[in-house]
Amino acid sequence: MDFNISPELLDLQLRTRAFIRDQIVPFEADTRQERHGPTDDLRRELNALARSAGLLSPHVAREYGGLGLSHVGRAIVFEEAGYSLLGPLALNISAPDEGNMHLLEHVATSEQKSRWLAPLAHADIRSCFAMTEPPPGAGSDPAALLTTAARDGDHYVVNGTKWFTTGAIGASFAIIMARETAGPNEGRATMLLADMDQPGIRIVRAMDSLDQGFAGGHAVVEFDGLRVSAADVLGEPGQGFRYAQIRLAPARLTHCMRWLGAARRAQDIALAYATKREAFGKPLASHEGVGFMLADNDMDIRTSRLTIWHTAWLLDEGNRAGTESSIAKVVCSEAIYRVADRCVQVLGGQGVTNDTLVERIFREVRGFRIYDGPSEVHRWSLAQKLVKAGANH
Repeated sequence: MDFNISPELLDLQLRTRAFIRDQIVPFEADTRQERHGPTDDLRRELNALARSAGLLSPHVAREYGGLGLSHVGRAIVFEEAGYSLLGPLALNISAPDEGNMHLLEHVATSEQKSRWLAPLAHADIRSCFAMTEPPPGAGSDPAALLTTAARDGDHYVVNGTKWFTTGAIGASFAIIMARETAGPNEGRATMLLADMDQPGIRIVRAMDSLDQGFAGGHAVVEFDGLRVSAADVLGEPGQGFRYAQIRLAPARLTHCMRWLGAARRAQDIALAYATKREAFGKPLASHEGVGFMLADNDMDIRTSRLTIWHTAWLLDEGNRAGTESSIAKVVCSEAIYRVADRCVQVLGGQGVTNDTLVERIFREVRGFRIYDGPSEVHRWSLAQKLVKAGANH
């Protein structure tokens, strides 16, 4: 693996860094950030700035207006975007849209790409991914999927309830995971594309959560007799779980990339404070206890970056990198949380107020240890693979 950054990518990194610092950070106090995420009015304004800067949807193929970045390229640019909590939204690389664009680009038909991917990549619309269900439905265990898709002529009839559907409020379309009820794919999962403004889809409520950084928040969504044309099946019927892996492995990693930028921001704020604030006759940073926390932060940031880059490189080499993606998800989510937690501690009383961005970053990154699979589920899965590999020796 070559750790050198090409001149073109280095230029893009510096351009993104300057764009975030000069044009996006000033919006961080904008009142159009509500309890359930930034408003679409704010999103559109930020997207327009990124479009003018040539930075919109950098992960998408050039034919759809993006920059066609490799996974390593994404790692570098996404980290810079994440330095502001509004940066990913501005560049149109926030979850779930970023992961949905990746999936559509790899699986969708030409007609589906024209209908849904093109406007999504251009930031004209938002989307959601409806998979997680209330108990006893699918959560960390996708095999518990209860939402059904029953074939009826040239359509599927979808029934079920989803929750933690990020971005659902205000989304133009959803990718729905449902289990087929009959036929050759009975019991197997199928992905379906559906516009959100049609009969049979009801947003039950917004869910109050610790974070507030996702446009459209997290919602409970009910599908009641929703009719979806068979032409709107994403990929092949019965292959939903396989396509989920196409989406989830890179999407886990892009979460790591974005939140690493936020961790860097928290560290910069804490370091600036610790070098200026004095206690017991000298700057806080001169006290060993505080200095050690800052040093531990730096080590966690560097370790996370190396883990991300290695997994991104494997993906670029054509490796599925499922194991490495799981490892990165656990390593980075826990390291980034430690960074945010230490920064709160370094700031003392200010760390638990919104006088700085650290308190907000702390709240935002906590959910990362749960989203896209809790650490415990990834550890369990990794352990199963280790045991199986050991038994074959």
